[in-house]
Amino acid sequence: MSTPRLEELLTRLAGASVVVVGDVMLDEYVWGDVGRISPDAPVQVVDIRRRSHAVGGAANVAHNIRAAGGEVFLAGVVGDDAAGGTLMAMLTAAGIDAAGLIVVPGRPTTVKTRVMARGQQIVRLDSEDRSPLASGVRASLLAQVARTLPRCGAVLVSDYAKGVVDRGLVGEIAKHRAPGSRALLLVDPKDADFGVYRGCDLITPNRKEAEAATGLSLGADAELSAATQRIRAACGAPHVLVTLGERGLALGSPDGTVEVIPAQAREVYDVTGAGDTVLAYLGIALAVGAAPGDAARLANLAAGVAVAKLGTSAVGPAEVAAALTGARGAAAKSVGVHAAVAKIEHERSLGRRIVFTNGCFDLLHAGHVHLLERARALGDVLVVGVNSDASVRRLKGPDRPLVAEDDRVKVLSALDAVDLVIVFDEDTPLELIRQIRPDVLAKGGDYTVATIVGADLVLGAGGRVETIPLVAGRSTSQLVEQILKSKDD
Repeated sequence: MSTPRLEELLTRLAGASVVVVGDVMLDEYVWGDVGRISPDAPVQVVDIRRRSHAVGGAANVAHNIRAAGGEVFLAGVVGDDAAGGTLMAMLTAAGIDAAGLIVVPGRPTTVKTRVMARGQQIVRLDSEDRSPLASGVRASLLAQVARTLPRCGAVLVSDYAKGVVDRGLVGEIAKHRAPGSRALLLVDPKDADFGVYRGCDLITPNRKEAEAATGLSLGADAELSAATQRIRAACGAPHVLVTLGERGLALGSPDGTVEVIPAQAREVYDVTGAGDTVLAYLGIALAVGAAPGDAARLANLAAGVAVAKLGTSAVGPAEVAAALTGARGAAAKSVGVHAAVAKIEHERSLGRRIVFTNGCFDLLHAGHVHLLERARALGDVLVVGVNSDASVRRLKGPDRPLVAEDDRVKVLSALDAVDLVIVFDEDTPLELIRQIRPDVLAKGGDYTVATIVGADLVLGAGGRVETIPLVAGRSTSQLVEQILKSKDD
């Protein structure tokens, strides 16, 4: 697939509407350090420093779709417990419609707790109930999905063997599609009996799952071809996409051909959640009418971004575009709001402090650089909100900005102190602050805490508001006056 075609496909993702059904879970990370052995047993002692959370399983699939700009409806079950409340709050903050999540008293929310020390996972602790859903809960789940199907372009079933996806569920979902519906039904399987998923249009096993289901060792193209044919016969899916780890993806088509899409050469940091990213980008691309091959290439790029991150995390289209073009640094910093929120939540899950500042940044000067460097020193990730050209004109008059929006963004993105740049079109960044939820809000010393937009939101959430002294004699207005004066002279 050519770069222009993929770039064009990325711009269309925001028009997608997708249903995600399956096992939602909360990923908990316990961060600490190790330096001694327990006197009670020959095991390492982990000194806990902090805890963080991320959405996992089907919820991570939904999070990736939302980060890509699509609308997503999530259906599954959670317990009537603290973990379920945390998960619901995180989904709401990410802009995910979680009305389809059914609270089941007595059934715990699935939680995977990973103990991390010095960047390595020491142990994983699972809290879950893998028993099948009660008939009434199952019927309610199907009703929620059926209600949303008419307005969606794809249905994604994420099976983690936690009890939501049973034999017949996929077929029943397929029957709920309206006659002539173009909504495709995709499944990320877990059961070795792929007959459980009969009725799907596309299935996405990983290599281990495909080998278990077919009895084949997928080491050669001939074996891949035989495996995809067996999988197709088992579940009836016209298309089969096998994820092969470092080898990339193998797409089996109805005519029996198999195309291997090589993985992008990137450093692999953590494969957790990579399959969720593949399912999400494959599904959202198919929902907007992409051909299966093009959708697979897009998913392959997104997976390459995902494995370079630690833990489950959403991948935004700007990151995929950067991977496509080989862009790094400045080119990868300019992102849309949904992608920014996903990146920020990932950084927050790692315990990093988010700092936000904003402005027009017209004619960038030493005063701006001072502000940004001081702001960055207040935390770990600096997010800069930039007024759009239309917003600047409303605030500053018809003769401003002097520097166009794209150029202002490029210059800001080139600064080492800046991690993300987001353009906003409103007169104030209030809504942007509401979505980002920074830990620190920073502005220049010409403001007071009482006059800083969003200060009440940040302080109310337990954050800080900081004012940074200005550099004397450095302002855009002064620069404009000096330029006009020199022109007159």
